[in-house]
Amino acid sequence: MKLTSDNKLKKLIIVGDRVLIKIRKSDERTSSGLYLPPGVQEKEKVQQGYIIKTGPGYPIPSPMEDDEPWKDREESIKYIPLQAKEGDLALFLLNGSYEVMYEGEKYYIVPQHSILMLEREEEL
Repeated sequence: MKLTSDNKLKKLIIVGDRVLIKIRKSDERTSSGLYLPPGVQEKEKVQQGYIIKTGPGYPIPSPMEDDEPWKDREESIKYIPLQAKEGDLALFLLNGSYEVMYEGEKYYIVPQHSILMLEREEEL
């Protein structure tokens, strides 16, 4: 299978309560008119980026029913879904995230608890 820009991220599976974020390109100029190199902006404690993929959420333990041992046990794992959705703009803490390179692009894997705010295009 040849990787294209449309399907190269389909092979990635995000685990648990984590999301995959691509940093939003911010203005390279400060309010006073100074141009900052990209390294200075990347060291900020709070970053913003678009959510590319999300994990399934927080796993819920299955209840133990020992009263009927002849029943087949299904290994269906249930999850509490995440608040973040694909396409949201997220404001997140950089020190709680992990930087990864995939196909030559930089992404961040961020746990749900490190996301401070979400901006969604649709109405609430």
